[in-house]
Amino acid sequence: MSGATTRLKGLLGHFGHTPWAATNSPVGVEHNHHIHQLSPTFFLERAAAIEPGATAIYHVTANDKILRRSYAEFADRARGLAYYLAKHGYKRVGVLATNTPAFLESIFGIVAGGGVLVPVNYRLKSEDVTYIFDFSEVDLIIVDREYVTLLGDYRKTHPNVPVIIDNDTDATEGELSGPFDDAVLEGLKYDQAQGSKGWAGLPVVNIQEDDMLAIPFTSGTTSRPKGCVYTHRGAYLAALANIIESGLNCHEGRFHAVGWTFPWAVTAVRGTHYCLRKIDYPLIWRLLKEERITHFNAAPTVNTLLCAANEAERLPEPVRVTVAASPPTAHLFEQMTELNLHPVHVYGMTETYGPITKGYHLPEWEGLPAAERYARMARQGHGFLTSLPIRVVKPDQPDGVLVDVARDGRELGEIVFFGNICVKGYYKDPEATRRLFLGGGLHSGDLAVLHPDGSAQIRDRSKDIIISGKRLPPVSLLCIGGENISSVALEGMLVEHPDVLEAGVVAVPDSHWGERPKAYVTVKEGKTLDPQDLIHWAKKRSAISKFMVPREVEVIRELPKTSTGKIQKTVLREWARSGRNGP
Repeated sequence: MSGATTRLKGLLGHFGHTPWAATNSPVGVEHNHHIHQLSPTFFLERAAAIEPGATAIYHVTANDKILRRSYAEFADRARGLAYYLAKHGYKRVGVLATNTPAFLESIFGIVAGGGVLVPVNYRLKSEDVTYIFDFSEVDLIIVDREYVTLLGDYRKTHPNVPVIIDNDTDATEGELSGPFDDAVLEGLKYDQAQGSKGWAGLPVVNIQEDDMLAIPFTSGTTSRPKGCVYTHRGAYLAALANIIESGLNCHEGRFHAVGWTFPWAVTAVRGTHYCLRKIDYPLIWRLLKEERITHFNAAPTVNTLLCAANEAERLPEPVRVTVAASPPTAHLFEQMTELNLHPVHVYGMTETYGPITKGYHLPEWEGLPAAERYARMARQGHGFLTSLPIRVVKPDQPDGVLVDVARDGRELGEIVFFGNICVKGYYKDPEATRRLFLGGGLHSGDLAVLHPDGSAQIRDRSKDIIISGKRLPPVSLLCIGGENISSVALEGMLVEHPDVLEAGVVAVPDSHWGERPKAYVTVKEGKTLDPQDLIHWAKKRSAISKFMVPREVEVIRELPKTSTGKIQKTVLREWARSGRNGP
């Protein structure tokens, strides 16, 4: 038992001004000089101290100006926001914005000010935005001017929660600036009035690494969005893993989508954040060519459209592309490589801080035929460096019982995660948290096989697998007189057709087999495609079994997608059920 003096010393350590590294010993432990509490927020202070003049941000603003900010400016603005929040006592701050400098500054400033970040997807419906901000109990909202209307319902029911609007211009003072810039300036003046303590005077220096840092929400496509509790430690280790696994090296440019812990990872290596208000393929190609980008992150659907853009051409220098959000195809990886865009295939979910596995490219693959090499690259692979190995477990076991599938590349099971970069739990939802961690691992809901080399490969989401045969009640992966059909594998085959751009496959009822696949496809610019021609082509493909070939194909203008680029299978199923042929 620790004595009263020890406990008092630990308590007093939370008061007064001490440097970051000297503050973070666990309460009740003396002389732990070999330990400091982990938080990714420290990366910004460090970057600005090492290389203050390095370009931290490149952005085309809402008023169509090119904005560049150094790490010194980036750090000062985040620190100003932190002091503003500390001055007014705001502890739970919502952010509704696209990929802007203000969002990036908020990621660091909110946490440094002692607050918890609640980021909301600007592509959600107003009622979902209202639900998330209400459920997470925010006491302040930072919003991009373009998305203020999404707060209409929320502001009617929460008139006392203040809103700070960011105009996203190149001005920081004067008529073109706005409330967000005013808050940053007020915070910097408050720091001066308090003795110019800088980062050392902010609440974040007293964090414990298991404290809550952010509450990002799941997409909520099938139910209410769930809030994932991120901790300082988990975010730090996830960012560190991404630095290593994606090969982020100092003095190289970056483009990133907000999320996947890359705002912290890029900052840690003093890279340049290329912030985009929206996905703009001509702009992305211009940046790749003119700014000498070395890394970017994008979902498979974004990479598909990027490769198909009129501006696409092989780049003179290789670019590493971290690919995630949905299972990619081997065909896509081949297309990307031909353009000198080299895939870094990772996989994860909101509940794992983004990526938690990587398809490691092994030297012995170089001797394989191209098709086999790209197919192996498309596997989800092994657990990250700062995680524990993933498992693929049998789905037909009692709750909490985890039994591994065979390493034969055939037996289907659920991917389960373990280790440091699993979310702490769901915010204010102990029952959902309990179900998420049944048996001690985080259940993904993704169905995969495990290959002899230990690498996992996703076949489908459990709700998307197509059972060509009579279903067993309750829903099971076993079937009588039929076959499991992977929509992921079928989509990967269909996009190999020279005229097909993207494909989405769902199950539709069948009077004989119970279910059969139906495909929705889009075609490349300037091309036309007869559905029957595609079906005939698919039947002749030796790489796919005949029972998998869809008897129905609809050619549509655009596939419905989530904000992260995933095909919305729920929408496709509704189209198929109602007999609609697209939007």
